[in-house]
Amino acid sequence: MSTSLQALLDSLAATLPPGTVSTGDDVGARHQCDWTGRSPCRPPAVIRPRSTEEVSIALRLCNAAGQPVVVQGGLTGLAGGATPRAGEVALSLERLVGVEEVDPDGGTMRVLSGTPLAAVQDAAEAHGLQFPLDLGARGSCTIGGNISTNAGGNRVIRYGMTRALVLGLEAVLADGTIVSSLNAMLKNNAGYDLKQLFIGTEGTLGVVTRAVLRLHPLPGEKLTAFVAADSFAAMARLLSAARAALGGQLGSFEAMWSDYYEFAVGQLGVTNRPFAKRHAYYVLIEVEALDPVHDSERLERLLARLVEDGIAADAVLAGSLEESARLWRVRDAAGELMIRLPNLVAFDVSLPIPRMEQYVEDMRARGAPYLGEHPPYVFGHLGDGNLHIVASLTGYQHLHAYDEAVYGALAGFGSVSAEHGIGVLKREWLPLSRQPAEIALMRALKQALDPNGILNPGRVA
Repeated sequence: MSTSLQALLDSLAATLPPGTVSTGDDVGARHQCDWTGRSPCRPPAVIRPRSTEEVSIALRLCNAAGQPVVVQGGLTGLAGGATPRAGEVALSLERLVGVEEVDPDGGTMRVLSGTPLAAVQDAAEAHGLQFPLDLGARGSCTIGGNISTNAGGNRVIRYGMTRALVLGLEAVLADGTIVSSLNAMLKNNAGYDLKQLFIGTEGTLGVVTRAVLRLHPLPGEKLTAFVAADSFAAMARLLSAARAALGGQLGSFEAMWSDYYEFAVGQLGVTNRPFAKRHAYYVLIEVEALDPVHDSERLERLLARLVEDGIAADAVLAGSLEESARLWRVRDAAGELMIRLPNLVAFDVSLPIPRMEQYVEDMRARGAPYLGEHPPYVFGHLGDGNLHIVASLTGYQHLHAYDEAVYGALAGFGSVSAEHGIGVLKREWLPLSRQPAEIALMRALKQALDPNGILNPGRVA
């Protein structure tokens, strides 16, 4: 450790409360990598502040010393953004936890950024409301990380990305300046909407410490249907028909290609097969019921009509919460699939629905030389144009070539990141989705807000 770094750590330890700064053997494996598992690196120190003011002190001292900082939340990211690089000090917000206020009448909640998403959901439900953002990592991911990556999840088709659920923010700039814009109003056009500087910018422009979230009414019941289709065109028609018939009550429309479905119910055995016959595509539909009896009958009539018209090959409607959970297990098997596959690579892309079928064919053809016994497994949030691809390489020496296959097939009409962010792993591929002038503007913003480049350096643009 250099003399200057040691002096900084001594200053941090002397200025912040005891136990805030950990160094050496006290830095555990948890802070060495995010969920990607790639290139773990032990930071020389981990700073765990308990307040916005302590975050401010830490960043002010690091900025004055020119010390790079990697910001960490729940470490559930899949773009390498929270994985330390050599020499970076980790700033963990795991102690910045708590729901500070819920306003049931105004439909808002103020929360500290290290609070797990599941805790935010539970606090909303305790007041008969919901915070509709929902991810498989809900018990581990934090609301600050969700905001910093503009997380999506299963209900974007109904409620939008995280950006649509944030009314106000408090953030700390690289030099320690606290920007408190904790707006709780739905309408506020008083100047620039400063919160947008910190939503989806992956901690490169500032560190989110508090947020005012927008809550929605809690639905009376959620209805679940599982539908099979024999062509992509039929699956796309299913989506159009569901949107037309269900409107704003359509909460989720999760698509699964047959390879993924067969792995989930066949090799993983997550549930009994909903259908006796195999099909090319499967869709999980979730409806937020206002009148459970009436809406269940309406959904049942829709499914019957779709089967009768030949749009759906088959369909089942869950008759209980237990049956609904069994059907959702097929879609949620993605987490277990990612544990089982050797030499795993995972992708998160977005593209127009009319381009999807051809894209998947092109991606499969380009990437085939680098795969072993498993095909690329494709599934995703079809209603918002987001596909996930999980593949098993013959070896990580083919990683760059396979990245090029997946992203190259997307060039010119899609996004290399739908909801996971750019981080480190996708930075090389950003020009496939953004114009040079856009990237230049991103870098200008970074230079203006973080002229010393200490916050999450080497991420995004």
